[in-house]
Amino acid sequence: MYRPRKTAGDIVFEVFLYSSMVMLVVLFLYPVWDTLVVSFSSPENVRRLGFRLIPDFITFSSYREVFKDDIIIIGYMNTLIRVTAGTVLTVLTTYCGGYALTKKSLPFRKTILLFILFTMFFNGGLIPTYMQIKNLGLIGSRWALILPMLTSAWNLIIARNFIRTIPQSLEESAFIDGAHPLTVVFRIMMPLSMPIIAVLALWTAVAHWNSWFDALIYVRSRDKMVLQLMLRRILIDQDEELIKNGVLTLMTDETSPETVKAATVVVSTAPIIFFYPFLQRYFVKGVLVGSVKG
Repeated sequence: MYRPRKTAGDIVFEVFLYSSMVMLVVLFLYPVWDTLVVSFSSPENVRRLGFRLIPDFITFSSYREVFKDDIIIIGYMNTLIRVTAGTVLTVLTTYCGGYALTKKSLPFRKTILLFILFTMFFNGGLIPTYMQIKNLGLIGSRWALILPMLTSAWNLIIARNFIRTIPQSLEESAFIDGAHPLTVVFRIMMPLSMPIIAVLALWTAVAHWNSWFDALIYVRSRDKMVLQLMLRRILIDQDEELIKNGVLTLMTDETSPETVKAATVVVSTAPIIFFYPFLQRYFVKGVLVGSVKG
């Protein structure tokens, strides 16, 4: 196989390119690694200045303090309920909506699509949304965190474009064999649409996991507070109730507020980081196929 000979300029460019990439990787990963190291470190190691590459000795005291009170457990359970219910309902609604938009027999299909596209550029804003949620009686309910995010114009278009790439002859063959429309959707179309379903599930799960602002507005009860809102109140707002019931005022030989905060951050971000690799193989394919088709 013929390979062109590299010039001095090519070598300099490659060295610059790879060096820049290494620097960017270090800049992006070091804060994450530093937080992880702090969460396993002793207070003495945290108080020392300089780079922290490894803990002086590994201790799980900060994690024990994090889970000693039920605040984090409550936040975890509420977030898992939100992520699970929100992801399942969003994927189901978005896929069915995208499937319906592919049918030329759908009445007013172009008009419906125009209204969907309109919402990508214009929306009512925060106050009308809050008034709508209030009028529906959802204030203080978990549904206030799920229903407003049930679907989006972008996700509908991505799902529609992907479904259009599936040969229509498969549906026609199923209908000739006497299959019910629901059988066609759930037993033929959806198994063939796993890439886009994985993309929608990943986007939705990450969005629900990271959301805290809607919970701040709509949720009143501490028993329904999500993990990210609790994390924000602990790390930024220094909420007196959470600190009083929690661990941030503890200053012992094994823990400090810095180590406990770092452990709280790790606990709140680790699940979604581990969730991503299982869907990564579908991610690129689903996005490309769903976005290219017009």
